Amino acid sequence: MEKITIVGLDLAKSIFQVHAITEDGHVAVRRALRRSQVLEFFRQISPCLVGMEACGSAHYWANAIGELGHTVRLMPPAYVKPYVKRNKTDAADAEAICEAVTRPTMRFVPVKSPEEQAASMVLKTRELFVRQRSQTANAMRAHMAELGVVAATGMTSIAKLIAILRDDRDGRLPHSARVALLEMAEQIEKLTARIEALDAKIIAAVKADEAARRLTTIPGVGPIIAASVRAAVHDPEAFRTGRDLAAWIGITPRANSSGGKERLGKISKQGNKQLRTLLIVGATSVLKQARRGVKLPAWVVSLLARKAYKVAAVALANKIARTIWALLVKGGTYQAPGSMTRV
Repeated sequence: MEKITIVGLDLAKSIFQVHAITEDGHVAVRRALRRSQVLEFFRQISPCLVGMEACGSAHYWANAIGELGHTVRLMPPAYVKPYVKRNKTDAADAEAICEAVTRPTMRFVPVKSPEEQAASMVLKTRELFVRQRSQTANAMRAHMAELGVVAATGMTSIAKLIAILRDDRDGRLPHSARVALLEMAEQIEKLTARIEALDAKIIAAVKADEAARRLTTIPGVGPIIAASVRAAVHDPEAFRTGRDLAAWIGITPRANSSGGKERLGKISKQGNKQLRTLLIVGATSVLKQARRGVKLPAWVVSLLARKAYKVAAVALANKIARTIWALLVKGGTYQAPGSMTRV
């Protein structure tokens, strides 16, 4: 077999596609592999550059193949797609991956260790439970509203609805409806207990991480945001400036510029959705302090006077992201000008 220098590996659940080339660009291998044959194939070839798309199981295969001495690079699938020629097939995808990994301007995704993957799973599990609790709470609120029992939005009012459900003297609810809604109430309480247990683990992990502790000194940044940043941003120095980090998260305006004219629009849905949402929620918590009489920095007050509330929240989230980058790269803690609530 000719000496292979670059391999494009199209990942799948059972059948994988390999496209390998030599130093002069000649195709050495183009074949399909079963899952059990993948590691054996890489054991038989000399250490080389391996390209893969960052998708499900990509980090596992990157770690496993990397242990065999190969250099593994993960790429966003959207950046690989332009290199696919004509129709999409597994063979065409593997060839496109092999071509894209050699491009000098290609952007790569850092490979996560099993420990880093575990930290992300804790946060994603919590996010799933929060979403399920909100869905169940909204369904219960809607059903009870149909029977004339109305409550305000928010989880605080759910406790009042559950109290009504468990009050047998309240005759507004038919027995069959009460039985069904009590199942929802128990589900909400179980999810709340699970969320609180995960919160305790996240807080403990943040306290044990020196960098995460420093991030919580930023107004609007609490343990959840700090843990999410540490799980998502593995190498902050990979970003040239804080603006680059904010753009990667997705809290910068969408650019549509041509002919020397810059046109900036709304933020796009690109980037890290979970982290972007948390940062905007944290920024909103800071802006709410103005309504409670807490003195905010002059530039925040000026922003609120000139812009819509949600626009100001996104702008402040962008500022928080840049501050996070500065603390991670340059060290130190944020010196807050006043007392602000952190979430």
